[in-house]
Amino acid sequence: MTETSITPNAVAAVSEARQWDRLMQMARLGAFRGGDGSEGVNRACLTPLDREARRLLIGWGQAIGLTPSIDALGNLFLRSEGTVPGLAPVLAGSHMDSQPAGGRFDGIWGVLAALEAVQALHEAGVSLARPIEVVAWTNEEGGRFAPGCMGSMAYAGHSAADSWDAVTDSHGVSFGEALREHLAKEADLPRRPLGGAPHAYVEAHIEQGPQLEAAGLDIGIVTGIQGSRWFLVELLGASAHAGTAPVSMRRDAVQDMVRAITALNALMADPTDVLRFTVAKIEVEPNSSNSVAERVRFTIDFRHPDAAVLTARGDAIEATIRGAVRHCDVTVTERFHALPVEFHPAVTGAVERAAAAQGLKAVRMPSGAFHDAQFMVPLCPSGMIFIPSYRGISHNPAEYSSPEQLVRGARVLAQVLAELARD
Repeated sequence: MTETSITPNAVAAVSEARQWDRLMQMARLGAFRGGDGSEGVNRACLTPLDREARRLLIGWGQAIGLTPSIDALGNLFLRSEGTVPGLAPVLAGSHMDSQPAGGRFDGIWGVLAALEAVQALHEAGVSLARPIEVVAWTNEEGGRFAPGCMGSMAYAGHSAADSWDAVTDSHGVSFGEALREHLAKEADLPRRPLGGAPHAYVEAHIEQGPQLEAAGLDIGIVTGIQGSRWFLVELLGASAHAGTAPVSMRRDAVQDMVRAITALNALMADPTDVLRFTVAKIEVEPNSSNSVAERVRFTIDFRHPDAAVLTARGDAIEATIRGAVRHCDVTVTERFHALPVEFHPAVTGAVERAAAAQGLKAVRMPSGAFHDAQFMVPLCPSGMIFIPSYRGISHNPAEYSSPEQLVRGARVLAQVLAELARD
């Protein structure tokens, strides 16, 4: 498909200035300044700031004739009707929540790019058979409630809708409680059933890696997403006085944590540097400088593109920890498990054709980070569009993609949506 086979004006109607202005308006909601002066965003899911951002998006959508609705997980949809009644919609979007010290582009650009693409198609007079729905998924980041991607997992039937009701944030508020409050605040919005059978799903996102920028490329044609497994480990020992308790008699949870992580590093050693293993969050009790630690909790984030490696080494985590720990009781809980996925050629092909038609430099590449698109794969042809991000920085106030890079991605998305929704 070429640009002219959509309409001569469809791609050109995507507005760089309008998209950037909307991004910057969203960035004010939860704005903070990093230590280096960079501008970040802290906008957790199911908070007043999240609801304010959603209302802003809804207002922009309604102004161009889109109809809002929400489901039982709070996933937000803005629908542009097609010309043929009864056809399954094409979905496009991402998420609106951020990491606690996040940037201005992760997730939210994918939602606003979808809105911009739909508006451009309207303004260009493009008539499409299928509806297009802009979607903002609930809690992709997992920053407030772990794991992430709750909204898309529930929509896709990967997990039951009530799977995370008892999960609490750092203040002891449960996900179920926060969701009930959120849905009550949005009771004026039409409610739709959870789940569906879309015709296709497309997600635009900053790369969150340095490859596109380093190679001077415009577009990443995402071929798939590596698998992920998340674990929570708890070690329970006994608190004691640091000055009087003999070391040989201690049940020191921190020392056992060190032993466990050392053993896990050996388990996860990979000379090819493909495997990703991270211990990122550690909680210690009583967390006193002159007390032996009684309890330690730490998280594990393990990722790999090969399902066999993900399964074998992930399944070995608990035994490895138990074999290394000397004095503490051990509890290992798996909180998230998603196998690697490959995206459908109907979507990757459409992205490739759009980039070529617009004279953009593109490359096929996998995604190291997980995204909501991962859970749409069993439902419908799915795929992603990446654009360059500055030095690959993400989940950080220094995260940045230029207006020019962003508009190229939105223009590719507009052409892809037109191709997928035309019949």
